[in-house]
Amino acid sequence: MKSSPISGGFFDIDTKKNELVELQRKRETSDFWNDQSEAQKIINQISTREKPIKALEDLQVSFNDLKVLNELAEEEHDEATLNEVSAELDALEKNIGSLEFQTMLGGTDDLKNAFLSINSGAGGTESQDWAQMLLRMYIRWIERRGFGYDEIDLQSGQEAGIKSVTILVKGDYSYGYLKAESGVHRLVRISPFDSNARRHTSFASVTVLPEVDDNIDIEIDEKDLKIDVYRSSGAGGQHVNKTSSAVRITHLPTGIVVQCQNERSQFKNKAFAMKVLRSRLYQLHKEEEEKKLAEFTKDQKKIEWGSQIRSYVFHPYNLVKDLRTDVETSNIQTVMDGDIDDFIMAYLSM
Repeated sequence: MKSSPISGGFFDIDTKKNELVELQRKRETSDFWNDQSEAQKIINQISTREKPIKALEDLQVSFNDLKVLNELAEEEHDEATLNEVSAELDALEKNIGSLEFQTMLGGTDDLKNAFLSINSGAGGTESQDWAQMLLRMYIRWIERRGFGYDEIDLQSGQEAGIKSVTILVKGDYSYGYLKAESGVHRLVRISPFDSNARRHTSFASVTVLPEVDDNIDIEIDEKDLKIDVYRSSGAGGQHVNKTSSAVRITHLPTGIVVQCQNERSQFKNKAFAMKVLRSRLYQLHKEEEEKKLAEFTKDQKKIEWGSQIRSYVFHPYNLVKDLRTDVETSNIQTVMDGDIDDFIMAYLSM
């Protein structure tokens, strides 16, 4: 049996524990909150380290148990137990690989929940149907991960599909993973809406933002907000009703527009919309602070030829190809059922 794969490199538990202790020591100093911005960074770093350390410790215990069991099975020449140890070791290595990848997600916001928005491109029903297909794909991915989600806003198409949708994806490293999906997604297929069965190309854009914690200071002046209320609309909406409970907020200085119509309560819809606005403004602040506009404004590209990050071809052949990493597969159905981890991991490993 091989030596422990949880020692050194990504999995140097002692080093990670020492880093955590040092951060916790800083948190306990009397002047910790004098610089709130720096204090928040330290708190985020502590949170980012605590869970991986616990996971590493659990993996180490599991490995040690398997090692003892393996030694006993070898002494007794117990083939059944040896096979069982081998199978459990394979499962353990998969968990280690997943944790190793999470360790790479060391960004300030990677551990957070994510707001994921999909907007259909030009092309009417074709693009709106494509946007709905993408929504289904991401919901399947969320389910595969064991995550949860809340629908914040959904604007249905007139004939089929959706014009736009925003959901809050809830689970550790939701943003860290899904940030790889920001950009324009292109579909090529024989249109089910074309009586002449012609091939169509459709586009939809995906935007992913981290959910902003309440303790992050984002100043929003009420005077800078234009708030409109309207009736929830759209076929199949979860809480469509006849009262003006939906809320649209425009941030006048930046032109950012957010909306929410999922709740029956106007108050709750406004609260959700403000949460999305805070995340949008936080992202804008990061762009200015880090001077990396290209990394955070992929969604601002025109939703058309030449700006896509991934192509999904249903005809004349089956192929999904990520244009940033060249990762591709012909098994398009599994991709549309949410199996997109290979694309995500390849991009984040670049």
